[in-house]
Amino acid sequence: MKNILVPLDLKVETGRVLDQAVELAQALSAKLWLLHVAAPDPDFVGYEAGPQYIRDIRADTLREERAQLHRMVAELAASNIPAQPLMVMGPTVETILSEAERIKADMIVMGAHGRRGLAKAFLGSTSDDVLRANRYPVLIVPTPIEP
Repeated sequence: MKNILVPLDLKVETGRVLDQAVELAQALSAKLWLLHVAAPDPDFVGYEAGPQYIRDIRADTLREERAQLHRMVAELAASNIPAQPLMVMGPTVETILSEAERIKADMIVMGAHGRRGLAKAFLGSTSDDVLRANRYPVLIVPTPIEP
């Protein structure tokens, strides 16, 4: 096993997912690929861009997400754990699967928020959809959702 893809939702606590991925990477001498799938720009999905201040807020958010990913990779490098940041815009599940294929991932390690009932019906489950694709071994790490 050489490549482990770790999709991260930077809006929630990622510690448990990253800890599990690091443990696997160390045991298997694998490289971690930290992936954050950013929401596409409104123009990309066919909506008007809106006022400049909205575009500025979106740009700031993307810069912060990118910086957060790079900080995580730097912390891993300081511990001699090979890692690479990836930030891609697009539909979440399709982007995770296409990046897994592109890097020739041997495994995907990702979190699951444990949504139930209406929340799951309306919001869906990224981890369920990745599992259903049935292309890669997937380790699901339970992660708490914030109230």
